[in-house]
Amino acid sequence: MSKCPDARDCLRDLVVPAMEQVVDKVNFTLSFIGSVDTNDSIHCKHGPGECLGDMIALCAGDLYPKDPVISLGFSNCLVSSYSKIPGRELVQSCALEHGVSFDDLNGCISEEGKGLDLLEQSVERSQAAGVTKSCTVRVNNKMWCIRDGGEWKDCPNGSDVKSLVKVIEKLYSE
Repeated sequence: MSKCPDARDCLRDLVVPAMEQVVDKVNFTLSFIGSVDTNDSIHCKHGPGECLGDMIALCAGDLYPKDPVISLGFSNCLVSSYSKIPGRELVQSCALEHGVSFDDLNGCISEEGKGLDLLEQSVERSQAAGVTKSCTVRVNNKMWCIRDGGEWKDCPNGSDVKSLVKVIEKLYSE
């Protein structure tokens, strides 16, 4: 997902602006699509660089579990320049901009399997939820809207920030 233009558009135009309004009302989880083969190797649609970018984003989430705004802002920064992922300069710049420790990120990715384990769990979570498109937005464990091929699809309640915030607010008040 980290090297996907649909993910960039989805994060920039929908997820980040909505989360700015409802961050205290949701348990946000960023999950990635891919496949795990019989040798436990993980494959990402846009290649190994995307797998590394996904691991970097997941490590940020793991390092700042109580503050999704930090990790989501960092991930949005990365995906905004997705063609440069996993370049060190981009990662360092986004880390500095969003208050993420580059050394801790590097440690998570380099640590004995930590980043890879996070990616494998993420891919398995997406598979278990039946998610096959990047970007699929899920609310309350149900598919809410998909960004695919540069278009919003399967969005019966709308594909804009206001609609997403409205559904989250409604669920939160119940």
